[in-house]
Amino acid sequence: MIHDGETGQDIAQALADQDVVKSFDAFYDLLRKESPAPVFQPGAYQLSTKMSGRAALDRLLDPASHLNQTVLITEGTVAVDVLQLLSEGTDIPLAELQTAAADVASFGLPAEAKTLEGFLFPDTYSFPPGLSAHDALQKLVDSQFQALDRAGVAPERRWSTIVLAALIQKEAGPNDFFKVSRVFHNRTDPAQWDSGRMQSDATVAYGTGKTHVVTTTDAERADASNPYNTYIHPGLPVGPISNPGRVAIDAALHPADGPWLYFVTWNQETRETIFSTTADEHEAAVVKWQAWMKENPEYG
Repeated sequence: MIHDGETGQDIAQALADQDVVKSFDAFYDLLRKESPAPVFQPGAYQLSTKMSGRAALDRLLDPASHLNQTVLITEGTVAVDVLQLLSEGTDIPLAELQTAAADVASFGLPAEAKTLEGFLFPDTYSFPPGLSAHDALQKLVDSQFQALDRAGVAPERRWSTIVLAALIQKEAGPNDFFKVSRVFHNRTDPAQWDSGRMQSDATVAYGTGKTHVVTTTDAERADASNPYNTYIHPGLPVGPISNPGRVAIDAALHPADGPWLYFVTWNQETRETIFSTTADEHEAAVVKWQAWMKENPEYG
């Protein structure tokens, strides 16, 4: 997906991250030499992996590669960004999507749902021209219901499963979903974690509106007015904080076996995570994370 307002650097990074080109430099250096500067249209494009920078650029500038009415939604995307993606990839105005999304009761969600968050299934979608905003969103909701059904989740458990899966999706790298799930399951056990507080920075950040980061300040973690503040309020967050995919749902239902009560993703690039059972072990892991963050302030 190319998003409205993205720069050449953004596009180069996306291509490198998805293994379309060998590296950021392989594409961006070529892009800087182009005259006149290429103009990219927002939307979805069909490319291959392991392309040369030249081939990737030619493909992005070829109208035949632009997939009309196609939208790619990745796991962990939050609802406000899903609406933007739908608008960029289709002929549906953003304002119509926002209006449709506000009518939460019309989508058949669990009674606890106050927004569509958590129930917009991440996938690649192709929409027929002229589809209404409500019907486009309903397609995503129905896909999430189907994913829950395939996972064996009864309708009465949809809400609790999605809330936990959305938290796992936001807090963990894909390789650690099942271990992170175990940490949160263990924290719901009073015999292991008597406070009952999940203490998730991702939930706090979501409640402040900072949906693209998981770091928080001392003041934010102490703010009891934030209903998503799981440092203050016990139990799972009051609602989903992302739109989870199949693996996160599976992890929520089938946590790994283990005694872990803490985890910290100390390397934000590789998503390497340290799991700990004691507070002392966790403190040592936090020190390692803080050192990495000091050397990589752009992730703060």
